[in-house]
Amino acid sequence: MTPRPPSDDSPKKNGAKKPAAAEKTPTERPKAKKAARKAATGTAPAKTVEGETVLGQGESGPAAGEPGPGQGEARPGPGRRGPAADGTSPGPGEAGPGRIGGSPGPVASGPGFAGVGPADRQRLLDGTHHDPHGVLGAHPVPDGIAFRAFRPYALGVTVVTDDLRAELRDDGDGFFSGLLPLRAVPDSYRLLVTYEGTVLETEDAYRFLPTLGELDLHLLGEGRHEELWRALGAEPMEQQGVAGTRFTVWAPNARGVRLAGSFNFWDGTGHPMRSLGSSGVWELFVPAIGEGELYKFDITRPDGSRTLRADPMARRTETPPHTSSIVHASHHVWQDAEWLAKRAARPAHEAPFSVYEVHLPSWRPGLTYRQLADQLPVYVSDLGFTHVELMPVAEHPFGGSWGYQVTGFYAPTARLGTPDDFKHLVDALHRVGIGVLMDWVPAHFPRDDWALAEFDGRPLYEHADPQRADHPDWGTLEFDYGRREVRNFLVANATYWCEEFHIDGLRVDAVASMLYLDYSRDPGQWTPNEHGGRENLDAVAFLQEMNATVYRRNPGVVTIAEESTAWDGVTRATHHIGPGGFGGLGFGLKWNMGWMHDSLDYVSHEPIHRKYHHNEMTFSMVYAYSENYVLPISHDEVVHGKRSLVSKMPGDWWQQRANLRAYLAFMWAHPGKQLLFMGQEFAQGAEWSEAHGPDWWLLDPAYGAEADHRGVRDLVRDLNTTYQHEPALWERDTDPSGFTWVTGDAADDNVFAFLRHAADGTPLLAVSHFSPAVRHNYRLGVPEDIPAWREVLNTDTARYGGSDVTNPDPVKPEPQGWHGRPASIQLTLPPLATVWLRPA
Repeated sequence: MTPRPPSDDSPKKNGAKKPAAAEKTPTERPKAKKAARKAATGTAPAKTVEGETVLGQGESGPAAGEPGPGQGEARPGPGRRGPAADGTSPGPGEAGPGRIGGSPGPVASGPGFAGVGPADRQRLLDGTHHDPHGVLGAHPVPDGIAFRAFRPYALGVTVVTDDLRAELRDDGDGFFSGLLPLRAVPDSYRLLVTYEGTVLETEDAYRFLPTLGELDLHLLGEGRHEELWRALGAEPMEQQGVAGTRFTVWAPNARGVRLAGSFNFWDGTGHPMRSLGSSGVWELFVPAIGEGELYKFDITRPDGSRTLRADPMARRTETPPHTSSIVHASHHVWQDAEWLAKRAARPAHEAPFSVYEVHLPSWRPGLTYRQLADQLPVYVSDLGFTHVELMPVAEHPFGGSWGYQVTGFYAPTARLGTPDDFKHLVDALHRVGIGVLMDWVPAHFPRDDWALAEFDGRPLYEHADPQRADHPDWGTLEFDYGRREVRNFLVANATYWCEEFHIDGLRVDAVASMLYLDYSRDPGQWTPNEHGGRENLDAVAFLQEMNATVYRRNPGVVTIAEESTAWDGVTRATHHIGPGGFGGLGFGLKWNMGWMHDSLDYVSHEPIHRKYHHNEMTFSMVYAYSENYVLPISHDEVVHGKRSLVSKMPGDWWQQRANLRAYLAFMWAHPGKQLLFMGQEFAQGAEWSEAHGPDWWLLDPAYGAEADHRGVRDLVRDLNTTYQHEPALWERDTDPSGFTWVTGDAADDNVFAFLRHAADGTPLLAVSHFSPAVRHNYRLGVPEDIPAWREVLNTDTARYGGSDVTNPDPVKPEPQGWHGRPASIQLTLPPLATVWLRPA
């Protein structure tokens, strides 16, 4: 995307005369106004501080550095006020040359210069100082305490404590300094900063100790900070009893980092950050800055150029196309304790697990997170799905990427509301018993020059080798999984969504592109690993660490891999070494892309040709237990000319819907979990578009064909309801003993029949007939110990839009061997339909 300047159009680098109002809280403003009145009238009474006489109203003395009165006599502090805002000279009683802020304050001590030295001064001006706290603020010197402030565009700066008040000398270029006769640095002091037309009272940001402790820095250096979001980014907090916000950012290649935002008119000159040793982390605590403030990091690159960057750890962002980060603190009170307590009771692969995939911005276009919370849980619960899967919600600049090109990995997209609004949606889903899965994209990131790409002037999040960094399919950049800090950024991000937003599972996008060095690359465009192979060993280690960390920290959470190859051990434990010499990747589930492609290819053929493709529906059982699978009919299959699910089916409109119903019931009975993309549950005929979402008008009773679409949706509801009440369909999904073919070779009949078995042995018979003919007295072999079978679901039922060819009465086995079994039953097979039967 074309990057956009910060939200106020562009940083104001020169000539700004206005202060940032956010530098004071509302309670400080009256105090600042009162101080301004004192500065103008000089009405404060004289004081004596530490044995020294303080100048009172109308008194003055020589400027700092000039010969002054002797010990114990009044001497003016270093400082000078220029003309008033209207260009006139100070009048009687106003602050003028030699005055100490126009009100009583201590005298300066000694003739020594207390200002910033030329080298430090230039580095601060250039934005290349690594330790501004070592220069600015209050520091002991031989003759007292030197106070130094860097306030570009200020007309004057006055130091104020409970006992003293002293105007600092204007050293030019926004630097102010003064030497005060104190024995120690005050525990606290404030600065009165005079700008044209106003005076602000604020704490000095450069008097505070670092906000990160040794343990944080150690974990950051090791790449093992599992709660990284608590150490980096913008965190409203109290520091040394003062409310403000701590800003931290990892930028190890930067020559300097400054903080720019709405509180300083996007000019970071006066807010340089300090480097915390060799960690590569830069830090600054800014008093009186709180929630809602916009900010970015002004980074000086190694070559001396500058770049303005959004915070990689920002918890909240502006709404695109704006790109600033926003200071955020959560106030959501969770109400899903009951859900969290029970979600770990049964592993996902042994539990009912049917998923409704949703693109939130287009499900009901225009709805916010909170409005979605009123509608989505009701709709999904009514249809009987156990989970929703949200296409990526992390912030992304280009809506047409559907969220798969992320710039704000720690921030829900602002398009639909605030992070707390998103929590409200998750909470609402949990309260009606719906789990929340989220698409997570650690495979790549876009090249926008305000985001992660060459963040501090050199490759940082991306690999240093351009061939390794470039993602050939999407024009994006791949993460450097071998760099411990980058791996930490991603591992912590995975657990962040689970812990901060109570996400129940992460579906990891584009895993195959991470695993192979030669993915979408021609010979000569990639370099083998240290063993001469094509496996990306760094990515393997990252995925193993991510899965191990997520499962250890978040009981009941499941991770799901979208992995389109036959990589061995995607859902195997990380400590179990496979035949290829690798431990498992540690995922809980894997998308079965092979089943999806094969089965869709089969049903897209005319029934007369399907017998030549029969193996495409049976081949999945050859490898069904090699991994723990999800059967996905996802958004990828209903866009870009692939047609919607019902439109893939051959025949007229009746046959298309019949094929679709039969296929969905075959899918729900097949070993594995189910995933269906929004709009397909009511046979939308058009491809999905993120611009307008599902065609909900098809379900309007005023529409003539509404019953056709409602019938398919009613079937999906009954599939989910029956599925959840039949343990045979999910209890042994990953156990070969949970499945038995009755007939897998009836190609001429277009029939597939198999038994599913619950843990207690209770069977369910599923028969799919993908031919438009009605087959009477179709014989199938069955177990001899079942006295009768009854139909529990038939996709040809009239209320689904079918021809209502059913088996209404219990069907009793006959002692006639068939399909290698001693008993058999005879069924009427409806046209283009799937029938489920269970013991009567």
